[in-house]
Amino acid sequence: MAGNSLKTAAARAMSIVDHLSTHRPKVTEYRERDWKDLPSFKELPNYKNFSGCAWGVWGEGDELGTVNLLTKDVVLEATKEIRTGETVSLNWPINFPEKPLFTRRTPEITVISRRPDYPARDDEIHMNSQSGSQWDCLRHFGVLEHHVFYQNHHQDTIPLGPITTPDPLKVDPEKIKLGVHNWANHGICGRGVFLDLVKFFTKDGTVPLPYDPWTTHPISAADITAVANAQGVQFRQGDILILRVGHIQKYYASSQEEKDRISSTPEEFAGIEQSEEMKAFLWDNHFAAIASDQPAMESWPPKDMNFMHQTILGMWGMPLGEMFDCEKLSKVCAETGRYTFFFSSWPLNILGGCASPPNAAAYF
Repeated sequence: MAGNSLKTAAARAMSIVDHLSTHRPKVTEYRERDWKDLPSFKELPNYKNFSGCAWGVWGEGDELGTVNLLTKDVVLEATKEIRTGETVSLNWPINFPEKPLFTRRTPEITVISRRPDYPARDDEIHMNSQSGSQWDCLRHFGVLEHHVFYQNHHQDTIPLGPITTPDPLKVDPEKIKLGVHNWANHGICGRGVFLDLVKFFTKDGTVPLPYDPWTTHPISAADITAVANAQGVQFRQGDILILRVGHIQKYYASSQEEKDRISSTPEEFAGIEQSEEMKAFLWDNHFAAIASDQPAMESWPPKDMNFMHQTILGMWGMPLGEMFDCEKLSKVCAETGRYTFFFSSWPLNILGGCASPPNAAAYF
């Protein structure tokens, strides 16, 4: 059996190499599979000077990435986590932060009345889809120095400007490829695994957090493993990994002057480290998605432009969540002693969208 598994993994790795040899996507029929015997990180080929390229693992022309791991069987098994019916939202209000980071537009929510004489109101919302809680999508970030997005799509093939869709029955798939609508129609639903780094490092609040969430600080794979072990969590293929590092907790505890400062100065944040060890940890555990309460997920700014976004989004097609509100989740997990749950997320169905608020919840 082990020999057959190795042969299967090797064959899949060779199919990726074949995929990298051409710039023209092949058209194949997508159908759900059980995704057994996935190649290890070491078995994944390089793309030029980048290690761990998973283009082709899920099939030519794929636009789901690691969301493919969330099969019907995986989702059904994850529903066994629902035992009490308690639910927790992981969405920060889209009003927050009022002064977004990375020079993004301030969300504007305006209440209007189309008939002043009636008790009726509408909302008009103008926002950047990444100003607050968000999933980074496959169009958001690619491999910078080679100017390509996931699956070797050159940046010039992802047009800028308005996406017009006057006829919903005649949507050009080329204009919307790699859009968040693919995840919106599939759903990002499965077993959520919550690792509370803040609780772990502060020993339940009895000692100070040994790092500042608003300074550049790397969280290692060893750190994550230590928290998982302390919480009694064992990972399964297709898990949705959620990390609490401390950004939103600090945001609530800070003065308005401090809140305003982080939006007007060069961003520095704690987050996962940029390393081959971290890449191997994330890939070999075969997470379907990863999210945290931090504004950039990875330690920011990265050294030498070595963005983990390039690997997570550009090489693997893995949903990357930022500024998830984990504060209530932390309390519920501590009270129940449970750090796994059913997780659901239905991003906005934006044709060709680069990102979306997560619309995420945990079910206990």
